[in-house]
Amino acid sequence: MENSHSRTYWKILIALSLVHFSGDFYSSFINPLFPVFMDKMGLSLTQVGFLAGISRFLMFIVQPMSGYWADRYPSRSFILIGLLMPILFIPLTGMSTGFYGLLFCIVMGSAGSSLFHPPVTGMVPLYAGRKLGLAMSIYNTAGTLAFGVGPIFITLYVARFGLGAMPATMVIGLLAWMYFYRVIPKPQGDDLAQYGFLETLRQTLGSVWQPLLLIWITMVMRSVVGQSLMTFMPVLWVQKGHTIVSAGILFSIFTLSGTAAGVLCGHLSDRMGYKRLLWITHGLMTPFLLIFLLVPGNWIYPATILAGGFNMASLPLGVVMAQKIAPKGRSMVASLMMGLAFGIGGVLSPIVGKLGDIFTIQSVLLILVCIPFLSLIPIYFISEIGNPESG
Repeated sequence: MENSHSRTYWKILIALSLVHFSGDFYSSFINPLFPVFMDKMGLSLTQVGFLAGISRFLMFIVQPMSGYWADRYPSRSFILIGLLMPILFIPLTGMSTGFYGLLFCIVMGSAGSSLFHPPVTGMVPLYAGRKLGLAMSIYNTAGTLAFGVGPIFITLYVARFGLGAMPATMVIGLLAWMYFYRVIPKPQGDDLAQYGFLETLRQTLGSVWQPLLLIWITMVMRSVVGQSLMTFMPVLWVQKGHTIVSAGILFSIFTLSGTAAGVLCGHLSDRMGYKRLLWITHGLMTPFLLIFLLVPGNWIYPATILAGGFNMASLPLGVVMAQKIAPKGRSMVASLMMGLAFGIGGVLSPIVGKLGDIFTIQSVLLILVCIPFLSLIPIYFISEIGNPESG
């Protein structure tokens, strides 16, 4: 495939995007069900924050190590075994009767997610041709879309059948897994098998570590806000009088608008450039998030659309910029920009939850959503990167 840099292999890209969708579809079940788990098991906001934090840690922060092994030993096993784990273990959370059983299922499902994300993300540039911005946005959109439709599905399902019926949902994933077993190609390596972890980092990052660090800091700051909202929005909405189904629908509106914004941003990045779009999305993120947290009544619905869109629009930009700067070791670079950045944001959830127990979760979130303004500082120092359609 590397001999055809200009050709875009949409069939393979769609299959990779569907893998992303399937894994994240099951991972999306947990957050919108936290109010139900709190009611069933008497969990505190601190415990919810811990569960969310350990999930993010395993799902995202360990991704660079998974990316390292995926680059060093290209194999479909990382994809197939990793995808199977959330398909099996996340539905089993419905059978949990206590905190530790719930923790075990979340740990296993989240660890599987960290296995399949880096190699699948690393394969996208190989098949994207000159449409890398659009291809990566579609791939990322598949994951975001899963976090949009998954909460609607699982909250309606649990409201109708109860938590105990959740294991039956794994049938959908198992059927999809059998299809992926047949169609997903083997990842291609970058001749990194002879290097250790530190040497692989040197080979991958080399002299470009400074711009990568600036992009990573920007992605972390976005993620701190996004992950905190994703964890505690359902709890906040239930506290404000919404039903669990209504909270799940709002959660889905937030992520679905982010899905659409991510595709639009990826499409525009192939024409406008990446840095300009970072300025726009991060500059407007805080105002729309503040409106989102403060609006009354039915204004919450349009506010949710705008908040989700601006919060998630820049996600594909960071990944594409990093992979263009450091094309060798695509899986590891992608895991740094998505996995590690997401994870840093996620592991702060216990602190956010504890502060929410002390004060209120809304007051804590009102402060957190001001962080994107600070991200304009590293964005200022990022050099513009040539887009795929230039030359």
